[in-house]
Amino acid sequence: MKSKYAFLLSLRSLEYEIKQLNAYAKEHEECFDLLQLKLDSLCQFMTLEENDRQWLAWGSQEEIQLYGTQLRETSVQALCEMEKYQSALAIENRLNVSEYIEILSTSVRSELRDFQLDQRSKVLFIGSGAFPLSALTIAHETGAEIVCLDIDPEAVEKGRKVADTWGLADRIVFSGKPIEELSFVSEATHIVIASLVRNKLDILNDLKGRIQPDTRILMRYGNGLKSLFNYPVEEELSDDWQKTSISAGKGFYETMIIEPKHSVIQGR
Repeated sequence: MKSKYAFLLSLRSLEYEIKQLNAYAKEHEECFDLLQLKLDSLCQFMTLEENDRQWLAWGSQEEIQLYGTQLRETSVQALCEMEKYQSALAIENRLNVSEYIEILSTSVRSELRDFQLDQRSKVLFIGSGAFPLSALTIAHETGAEIVCLDIDPEAVEKGRKVADTWGLADRIVFSGKPIEELSFVSEATHIVIASLVRNKLDILNDLKGRIQPDTRILMRYGNGLKSLFNYPVEEELSDDWQKTSISAGKGFYETMIIEPKHSVIQGR
């Protein structure tokens, strides 16, 4: 039992420190550097085998679930603030690449091989955020046409400015429209659902019937220990979809590629 409470204390300590540093950073910009280091520590925490064993042993218990959920909500909120700060730095060409960004860039390049993107691809990115590194990487590496979607108007505007600063404005469009109002959905050859999008299965349901027969969907998520920094997929997909899981290795999220079965698109 001692190991359980040591693990619980780690979760609570991480949550407390991230929450406090996020509050400090809003008052004093230099504290974003400390917040960045702490978020990097959380990434490391999620990729350690010993912590994964602890989660397998205790993760189903109510206390661990409670504080794990609190840590996720706190870390997601902090990351959103961090991305807005990083976006401002990128616009001013002052960006300091953190471990988080390095891992994410590596994960994106790995995904590109499995997702089969090229210059002819039309990519819808759902939940792109204020610093849309994944979308920027895809545009830079492949030259694909991309539409980035986010519910946060500030994130949409900051993402647009970063793309312009990095010379990618002609490849990426940013929008805050609901999915059902976006005509690009029916044109997309590839769709990415970000790990910080909450209701992933609801998004799939919204896409059903509107996508092309050969559209491929890449869904990022985090189950188990990785749910501390990502929203999970806790239910099986419906029979409308077929999926292929991709090993994320030492990344801090998991990935699956989802394709529609005939029943999803036969009404189009």
